[in-house]
Amino acid sequence: MTEHSTTELAATLMETLKSRSAKIAIVGLGYVGLPLAFAAHKAGFRVIGLDVDEQKVNLINAGSSPIRSVTPERVQALARSDRFHATTNFDELREVNAVIICVPTPLSPHRDPDLTFIRKTGESICPRLRKGQLVVLESTTYPGTTEEFLKPLLEQSGLKAGVDFFLAYSPEREDPGNLNFETATIPRVVGADDPATSELVAALYAGIVNKVISVSSAATAEAVKLTENIFRAVNIALMNELKLIYARMGIDIWEVIDAAKTKPFGFMPFYPGPGLGGHCIPVDPFYLTWKARAYGVSTHFIELAGEVNSDAPRHVISAVAEALSRKQRASLNGARILLLGLAYKKNVDDMRESPSLAILEMLEERGARVEYYDPYFPSIPNTRDHKSLAGRKCITWDENTIRGFDAALICTDHDDVNYRNLVEWSKVVVDTRNATRSIAGDREKIVLA
Repeated sequence: MTEHSTTELAATLMETLKSRSAKIAIVGLGYVGLPLAFAAHKAGFRVIGLDVDEQKVNLINAGSSPIRSVTPERVQALARSDRFHATTNFDELREVNAVIICVPTPLSPHRDPDLTFIRKTGESICPRLRKGQLVVLESTTYPGTTEEFLKPLLEQSGLKAGVDFFLAYSPEREDPGNLNFETATIPRVVGADDPATSELVAALYAGIVNKVISVSSAATAEAVKLTENIFRAVNIALMNELKLIYARMGIDIWEVIDAAKTKPFGFMPFYPGPGLGGHCIPVDPFYLTWKARAYGVSTHFIELAGEVNSDAPRHVISAVAEALSRKQRASLNGARILLLGLAYKKNVDDMRESPSLAILEMLEERGARVEYYDPYFPSIPNTRDHKSLAGRKCITWDENTIRGFDAALICTDHDDVNYRNLVEWSKVVVDTRNATRSIAGDREKIVLA
């Protein structure tokens, strides 16, 4: 392949991207891929949604949303369109101009990066890869994954990155449940290792989102994503530690943060909680920790933040035990505890890495009898790390049921929960999210933890 023909491939692809006549395949129709599919379709592109989950594919094609944070109206708009369909057939990759990979990147049981989903996706793309296609990885991972891991997989096709096809990285920035931002309004970082691919990946996302920021390489873009989430993890750890210190002094950390954030510079509010959850903050820092070891560099600060955040559930258990002893003159052993919220954050149906599950198990290990309420989870699905909880049912929200518990523990502060009723009906409420802050009466029942 000559340099001239590479230039021709890039020019042809650029024309389809700028005219929005390109066909885009999005691999992985989860919390990242499905919103991206909607945004790309809304921008005028033809979109194929690929997923290995046939049930999810059928739901989307029928106009039903498998994810609560993606509204049914948006999925129905996709299902009705002749510019979109979802499929499990990876052979359709042969027809597209660009492939965007949005698959999970969890940690292994030993807290090492698990790139299984990226590897399987790369192996599925490889035999179907053709000249002139653009492949973009969005999955959060360590710097070097695109170049060192995905590129060799794809080049087993006999095609060469930067010559026959184009390979780039653009970190996803979704925030499920955040009504202030959507895929199209969140600025997008893109990075590639050659000028032609840099221009192509910028053009792709410029057709989908309002603002694109190009960086010098795929590894830099990968580092951007990790930095964003490490920043959050470290600052949340700081607030979790300050919460414990100030509690001993009789100072309310929430009041401190509310006052501190009135400073117009030099302070950004972060909030304590019962631990870290979700697909990013508890996981991403350890991708850098793992990669840093290959360079002989220790990540003391990141690992210390991880320890503080990992300890948060244990402090919650202590707070519940103390509240029962002080308010009820009862022990944790044998107590009936109502746990509110299984989701890792409010207003989402996502319990990945949720501290609520660990807290539930820890309470039961101490002899408590625990039930839960979460309007997003009628029952607990099967999860990798908490299989024993699968199938448990959500309680009915009514006064008689709630009055039967010895304590209520708020782990997730969903908006559609009546916290005033909760406080009125409960003997004691342990609040890890300050969800009861606006309730004036019965403050003696509330323990901030």
